[in-house]
Amino acid sequence: MNQYWILAAILLPILGGALTPLLPFKKRNHMLIYLETITVITSAISLNLLLHGTMPKLEVVHFVKDLSISFKIDGMTMIFGGLVSVLWPFCMLYAFEYMEHERKKAERIFFMFYSMTFGVTLGISYASNMLTMYMFYEMLTLVTVPLIMHSLSREAILATRKYLYYSLGGAAFAMMGMVFLIVYSDNACEFTMGGVLRTAATDYRSNMFLIIYLLAFMGFGVKAAIWPMSGWLPDAGVAPTPVTGLLHAVAVVKAGAFGIIRLTYYCFGTEFLRGTWVQNVVMGFSMFTIVYGCAKAVSQMHIKRRLAYSTVSNLSYILFGVTIMTPFGFVGAVCHMICHAFMKICSFFCAGAIMHKSEKKFINELDGMAKRMPIVFACFTVSALALAGVPGLAGFVSKWNLAEAAVESGNVQAYFGIACLLISALLTVIYMMTVVFRAYFPRKGFDYSTIEYVKDPSWKMCVPLIFFVIVIVALGLFSPRFVSFVWEIAEGIY
Repeated sequence: MNQYWILAAILLPILGGALTPLLPFKKRNHMLIYLETITVITSAISLNLLLHGTMPKLEVVHFVKDLSISFKIDGMTMIFGGLVSVLWPFCMLYAFEYMEHERKKAERIFFMFYSMTFGVTLGISYASNMLTMYMFYEMLTLVTVPLIMHSLSREAILATRKYLYYSLGGAAFAMMGMVFLIVYSDNACEFTMGGVLRTAATDYRSNMFLIIYLLAFMGFGVKAAIWPMSGWLPDAGVAPTPVTGLLHAVAVVKAGAFGIIRLTYYCFGTEFLRGTWVQNVVMGFSMFTIVYGCAKAVSQMHIKRRLAYSTVSNLSYILFGVTIMTPFGFVGAVCHMICHAFMKICSFFCAGAIMHKSEKKFINELDGMAKRMPIVFACFTVSALALAGVPGLAGFVSKWNLAEAAVESGNVQAYFGIACLLISALLTVIYMMTVVFRAYFPRKGFDYSTIEYVKDPSWKMCVPLIFFVIVIVALGLFSPRFVSFVWEIAEGIY
C-alpha cells in the first residue's frame, strides 16, 4: 500500500474537523453523519495500512542534515495506531448522544477539536523519529485544551489551566531529551529497537545521559500521570465524558506512555539504562504511583474522580513494565497499554451514561441503579472485574505478564513491584466493586420509585459499551496470539 496514505489518515480528521463549524449543515443529523463518515474512513485507511505490516520511512519535510518530519510503520505503530483507530469511531458515536443537549455553536466547536485530536494522535503513532513525535505531542496538548475547557465553568477553566501548566512543563523536559538524542545519535533519533545513542558518547558522559533520560522520562510522564505530576488528571474530569474517556484511556495518557516506551526502548536503549541508578529511580516512582493512585481512588466519592485516580494507578502499571527494561517488561507494558484502554474507556463511558441519564455523580447516589440501567451496569461490572484482574478477562492477562516480567528480571526492586501490584489489585476490588454492590444491592427499604425516570441510554451509547465488553472478554480468553505478536515486536521482528 502506498506510503502517502499515512498522510491521508493523519490529515483527513484534522482538516475535516476544522471544517465542521464552517459547513452549512441544515440538520444536526447531517453533521453527525459527516463526522462519523470522516472517522470511519480514517480508521479504515489506518487499519488497512497497519494490516499491511511495517513500512519504510516517508519523509515529508526535510530540515538540515538528518532532521525531518517523517513517518513510518513499525511494531509500536501497529499497536498504538491500531488501538486509536479501533476505538475512535465508537468514541465518536458515543459522543453524539452525550452532546445532544449542547448549544449548536458550542457542539460544533467541540466536535471540531474532537475530530482533530484523532488525526494528531495518529501523527504521534506514525512518527518515525523523536522530532516528529514531539511536534504532534505538543499539538495534542493544544487541541485538547478547548475540550477540557468546553463548559467554560470556573472549574473547567481552572482544570484547563492546570493541565496546560503541567503539559507545557513536561514538554520542556521532554524537549531536553529530544535535543540530546538528536545531537548524540547517528540518525537524528530515528526510532530503532535497542536505542540510537552513539557508544562513544555514552561511555564518555554516561551520568549526563542518565540525568537527561530521567528528565525526559518525567517530562513524558506528565501525560502518563506519574506522581507527583498526576494532579491534572482528576481535575480534568470536569470535561464532558467523551473527552475524559479519551484523556484517561486513549489519546493523552496513552501518548505519554507511548512516548516513554519510545524513549526507553527505541532511543536510549535498555542495554545502556538497565542496572543504573536511573532505573531504580524511575521504577520507584512507578511503583509508588501504582499504590498512591489506588489509595486515592478508594477515598473518592465522585465517580469520575474515583476512575481518574484508578487511571493514575493503572498507567504506572505500564511504566513499571517499561522500567523493568527487559523484553518481558516490554511485553507486560504493551499488553497493559492495550488492555487498560478497553477496560478504562468502558468504565468511564458507563459512568458518563449514568450521569447523562440520571444526573447523579456520587457513588452514594447509585443505590438500585442497576435495575433501571441493566445494560450499563452489566458492562460496568465486566470492566470492574477486568480492572481487578479476574482470570478470563483482559486485566488478568496484562497483570500476569507484568508479574512474570518482574520475576524473570531478577531485580530485587522489581519483586517489591509485585507486592505493589497485589496491593493495587485488592484496592481495585474495593473501589470498583463498591459501585457494583450499591447498584445491584441497595440498602434495605430502598424506594425504586425515586429513580423511576432512569433508563439505559440509546443504541449510540450502548453499542460502544457492548463492543468494549466483547473486546475485554476476547483479550482475556484469546490472549496467546496477541501476546505472541507483542513478543515479536519486543524481539525486533516488527
